[in-house]
Amino acid sequence: MPSSVISSYTYDEEKRILTVTFLSGKVYAYKKVPKQIYVNMRGYTSKGRYLNSFIKGFYECEEIIAD
Repeated sequence: MPSSVISSYTYDEEKRILTVTFLSGKVYAYKKVPKQIYVNMRGYTSKGRYLNSFIKGFYECEEIIAD
């Protein structure tokens, strides 16, 4: 099921960075995210709700600005 707020997301296991691209075009990198959080997100029906409940506010976040 597509998300109503998230366009896509990727996980860099080596760096433990979850990168989330929103439908608005904004991109955020969440740092030091354990792999299990990413795995749980993949299995969760509402990606936006999962992000709000288990990632935002728990992990350092940085907006990625396109050049």
